Amino acid sequence: MNTPIATHLHDILTHAIQFSPEQTAFVLYDTEAPLTQILADGYRANLPPESFQDVATTTPEEILARFNTMRPGDLVVLVQSTNFRLNEFRLRIELFKLGLKTIEHVHLARFAPSQFETYIASLAYDPAYYRPRGKALKQRIDHCSRITVDCPGTTLVYDSAFEPAKLNIGDYSDMKNVGGTYPIGEVFSEPLDLTKINGELRIFAFAGKDHLIQEHPPFTAIVQSGILTAPEAPAVFQEILEMIEEDSPVIMREFGLGLNRAMGKGRLVNDLTAFERMNGMHISLGAKHSIYKKPGMPRDTGRYHVDVFIDLERITIDEEVVYEKGDFTV
Repeated sequence: MNTPIATHLHDILTHAIQFSPEQTAFVLYDTEAPLTQILADGYRANLPPESFQDVATTTPEEILARFNTMRPGDLVVLVQSTNFRLNEFRLRIELFKLGLKTIEHVHLARFAPSQFETYIASLAYDPAYYRPRGKALKQRIDHCSRITVDCPGTTLVYDSAFEPAKLNIGDYSDMKNVGGTYPIGEVFSEPLDLTKINGELRIFAFAGKDHLIQEHPPFTAIVQSGILTAPEAPAVFQEILEMIEEDSPVIMREFGLGLNRAMGKGRLVNDLTAFERMNGMHISLGAKHSIYKKPGMPRDTGRYHVDVFIDLERITIDEEVVYEKGDFTV
């Protein structure tokens, strides 16, 4: 079976996860959405038949028991129309605690058939593209004092050093856990001082209240001391800002750079978890962020983390242009 999906999954298994024949694989899948079946077939082209289990034909107890028979370094693949809940814990976190490599595909029922090709293309894994660019961007973010973001007709300035950047580039050599949610391709951080963000930017897409991505003609947002307003935004975005304001000011937090060239402006997929890897830049609005802790903003409080996607033209870190003409230049 030599199809694009089978080839992409082979490359993930080989180059990112470093799965070997000596290791055992367990693929837990459902058949509720067409895309789950396409992915399951792609994995069948790469893994032995005894690796596969339809979640509808077993019980949570049997699945958990099978996990417990696996050895550290074995692989679990989760192919989910929504996301599996076998107990009160997040399944991927429990698998990592067992030392199991994990590949997770979530919310596959959210994708329209017209988006299947884009999602499949987003799974292509080229370590020679992701790894050097991701590491170069992290190095620059970790040591910068100023970042400038240009959109058509607007400029936004981060006049602050940044938190240590996190990488999602399929390189787990320096990490405790191997794997995560796919597709991949992201470097993210946030300013040390959230009040040192000023200027304007253009937004072309955002996650709605239903967590689905919606694209709009680009509109301008204004940022003053890290607080965002958008008087020209469509009504649906104004409603999101009002929702956030019920909990806190509309604080800009995450500074996310996506490396996945399969997705972007005009190449939309509905699911937020996938689209935040899109080529370009996204930010988060609201006080919530599970990675970085700020004074007065404990990680376990704050109700909202709304991702917003930028109509990007250029990013300059200190004096170096790192994004221009639709791609990263490092």
